Amino acid sequence: MSTLTTEDRQMRFERGVHSDEFLIATYEKLVFPRIIEEKMLSLLRQGKISKWFSGIGQEAISVGATMALRADEYILPMHRNLGVFTTRGMPFSKLFAQWQGKATGYSKGRERSFHFGSQEHKVVGMISHLGPQLGIADGIALAHKLKKENAVTIVFTGDGATSEGDFHESVNVAAVWDLPVLFIIENNGYGLSTPSREQFRMKSFVDKAIGYGIEGVQIAGNNILEVYDNIAKLADSVREHPRPILVECITFRMRGHEEASGTKYVPKELFEEWGKKDPVVNYENWLIAQGILSIAQRDAIRARLKDGIEADLKHAFEEPEPVPVEAVEEGDVHAPFSGSQLPVGPATDGAPEKRFIDAIQEGLRQSMERHPGLVLMGQDIAEYGGAFKITEGFVELFGKDRVRNTPLCESAILGASLGLSIKGMKAMMEMQFADFVSEGITQICNNLAKIHYRWGQNADVVVRMPTGAGVGAGPFHSQSNEMWFVKTPGLKVAYPSNPYDAKGLLMTAFDDPNPVMFFEHKAMYRSITGPVPEQPYSIPFGQARVVREGADLSIITYGMGVHWATELADRMAASGEAQLDVIDLRTLVPLDVETILASVKKTGKVLLLHEDTLTGGFGGELAAIIAEQAFEHLDAPIVRVASWDTPVPFAIPLEQGFLPKGRLKEAVEQLLRY
Repeated sequence: MSTLTTEDRQMRFERGVHSDEFLIATYEKLVFPRIIEEKMLSLLRQGKISKWFSGIGQEAISVGATMALRADEYILPMHRNLGVFTTRGMPFSKLFAQWQGKATGYSKGRERSFHFGSQEHKVVGMISHLGPQLGIADGIALAHKLKKENAVTIVFTGDGATSEGDFHESVNVAAVWDLPVLFIIENNGYGLSTPSREQFRMKSFVDKAIGYGIEGVQIAGNNILEVYDNIAKLADSVREHPRPILVECITFRMRGHEEASGTKYVPKELFEEWGKKDPVVNYENWLIAQGILSIAQRDAIRARLKDGIEADLKHAFEEPEPVPVEAVEEGDVHAPFSGSQLPVGPATDGAPEKRFIDAIQEGLRQSMERHPGLVLMGQDIAEYGGAFKITEGFVELFGKDRVRNTPLCESAILGASLGLSIKGMKAMMEMQFADFVSEGITQICNNLAKIHYRWGQNADVVVRMPTGAGVGAGPFHSQSNEMWFVKTPGLKVAYPSNPYDAKGLLMTAFDDPNPVMFFEHKAMYRSITGPVPEQPYSIPFGQARVVREGADLSIITYGMGVHWATELADRMAASGEAQLDVIDLRTLVPLDVETILASVKKTGKVLLLHEDTLTGGFGGELAAIIAEQAFEHLDAPIVRVASWDTPVPFAIPLEQGFLPKGRLKEAVEQLLRY
């Protein structure tokens, strides 16, 4: 650990360490974001832009750190790191188009300010939740390490965001896995208006590094050369010996959190103190005093940069506003996927009988063989084989680099999964139980789901979700929570009901470059068997299965509901009571509306069955679709049969009452009599 005394080093520069040409080039990079900021504040006062998050006073950190990295190394900045974007050479005209919400911006008008990324420039954009960026950096660094690329990743965070759980999770994962990440904390003393004394008790963030067993370094964040020299040295060390380092940069924010919030909460003496440590002014004055930079050179540099900004602004202001076209907007929610290259659903004649769990395991193993860049992550999935033993033996087959035990930190691992995808790899995270996914909901619903729509980066991630009740596991190990994700654009949701579909859908999920929530009913793992071809095969998403043909009534269902419906249909057919049409949806997103409507039009009566609770369950969405598109074909009201609107109870008698199976026959009989 090293805590540097910043007070006497804050503005001291040394000549001779770097060439004069380098020092002048550094000045240009440092002053450029300052000039842009000054222009943005002017435009804000004129009402020509709507919002601005200023980094004035903190430019040396962004510029110095970016200069210290190679162009092929990733940086994950925040909203006060304009210097990262400019130092990476991202055109100002396109940056301004982004800030103005123009179609020519990096996110086509879909995101604001700095919430975007660019693979070309190896910059990964933030989301407003701040902390989730750190987990993504872990994943990128893990990819570097697995590929033996001797590269380092830098991720920025503010002092306020270090209180988030994502900070702890991500630093802890990086420490346990020795990931080559520099966690740069810009300590400017405030989280919006809340001063440090009301956010944490330690005196220095370097102290936090001790708890994770990693190194911590403190840097004078307003000294451009100190930032560059230290980050360059640390980056070289991490490339040679991969490990995380926590870097605290002491600095100060000279403007409000964003301009509308003002700075009344900051004592005036702090502005006076830090005004004397202005990173641009002090470096410029030193260059001039040393004879490295003349007044004429300074004025020429500033004039050239200003002229370029004005020209780019004129061009960006003339750019058209984005035009909302539903097909275009929805078309960018998912990355293109023309379908798996595997054969589609081969015949099952003569195929060996397998349990549901064995089909999942076989599909997972064959996907690992087909995709060398696929990494599996989850709690206890390595030697132990996972809570349900699905990955048992995988360490011997694929090694611990690709089959990774994780700490109990769902959010960081989901973020790491996205980081692997950004580096062109594939990732699977196994939730020990689907219920625990709430710990990672931000990563799934705001990072994985939205990233392709935001800036064209796909999230090649499968999240396996052992789900469902019926085994007496109580309210925290039994939930059917698929609807948390069905309503989130960008996610695909698969829910197989039998071994054949389980393997085929899982292999399709790993071929698909989009995030897939893959639900596996726990009660089916060892109780449901069926023929499963041994060779790899796929089942296309969005193709429902007609399980049983009937003309009297349609049951639309999925998961365990398929078995309840089929069992009832067989009994009623055998007794001559009715012939039921049973449809297994297989995937909820995408949804096979055509097969649903065909069944409804054939029978005229429809019952929607699912294990999830009634309110907010998928039956409501199906009912709306049927009412809108097949109302004239209905001979009776649409009926929903689902679990009670309570948590899942523990005691078996209570759980059986909670589940809809016992209410299904009566509902079918009433609907048939209508």
